[in-house]
Amino acid sequence: MKTFLITVTLLVMSNIFMTFAWYGHLKNLNGKAWYIAALISWGIAFFEYLLQVPANRIGHSTLSLPQLKILQEVITLSVFVPFSILYMNEGVKLDYLWAGLCLMGAVFFIFRAG
Repeated sequence: MKTFLITVTLLVMSNIFMTFAWYGHLKNLNGKAWYIAALISWGIAFFEYLLQVPANRIGHSTLSLPQLKILQEVITLSVFVPFSILYMNEGVKLDYLWAGLCLMGAVFFIFRAG
């Protein structure tokens, strides 16, 4: 369980950096040239990788690769939805609920004892 919690914590932190690297420039650097946004995004993504690579290495000691991938997708959506609503001021959509339910189904199937 400790390995799982460490993996989840590192992946959440990694996803926060990833989300800002991929989408934060749309709000903060919209008036700048694309290559400036790319360079700044790469700088932010560096910190993402400093967390993501160890998370996957640690997680792979107890989780299968498909389990790691589904876990990553659930965390990505869990970070992205609040980011888009709270930081980017996007509206809440019912589709977020449906996407979350689909991911819950994916989690069920990938983590069930089979």
